[in-house]
Amino acid sequence: MNYNLAKDVIQLLQQFDSENTNSQYPPDIEGFKSWVFHQQKDKPSRKNITWEGKESGRSPESIISTLLVHMNRYAKTYSKSAIAGSEFSTQEEFIYLINLKSFGEMSKTELIKKNIQDKPVGNLIITRLIKNGWVKQADSKTDKRTKIIAITQKGLDALEKQMANIRNATKIVSGNLTEDEKYELIELLNKLDHFHNPIFGRNIESANLIDTVFKENSFNDN
Repeated sequence: MNYNLAKDVIQLLQQFDSENTNSQYPPDIEGFKSWVFHQQKDKPSRKNITWEGKESGRSPESIISTLLVHMNRYAKTYSKSAIAGSEFSTQEEFIYLINLKSFGEMSKTELIKKNIQDKPVGNLIITRLIKNGWVKQADSKTDKRTKIIAITQKGLDALEKQMANIRNATKIVSGNLTEDEKYELIELLNKLDHFHNPIFGRNIESANLIDTVFKENSFNDN
């Protein structure tokens, strides 16, 4: 008996059971077979995915990089609209406040790293937030050299005034993706984030960054 195959089938059944919560498929063997069929049918293949420049040899890595840049610019445009006419000067200000509201007080360094920014830029943003009275700064109880940043009630109030617009902006950024596509995208973006975040945290000099990352990782040249 092929025990590995049996294990794979059991895992597939568990996935079917967890994903079929709305009873889209009958909870029997026929429903399971239909689910497996559509899982394979809906999965894109290399042949039917196209992009600008593919026929002339443009690589998938190139289009991925370009599309991520485009999405960042689209998101910034909607974020700018979300804070138009408010007390916020930049989208980074409300993103810092959202992180403090969601995760609680943290050190200045932790807050800057969570927003994937360089220390000088992050310090300027925090300084503006302190000046506006939206966050407060205090010495760490365990290390006097460390500054702890916490959101104030004034900061919560400023954030709440814009939350409706901010939520609408995030919905627009998700565009016309289905719920399943959103979760698939989250999984892929999380995988990329888990790859890049530790590299970013090392603060490798720009002149050495690409060579260092290439030497440490295996990239297939197609």
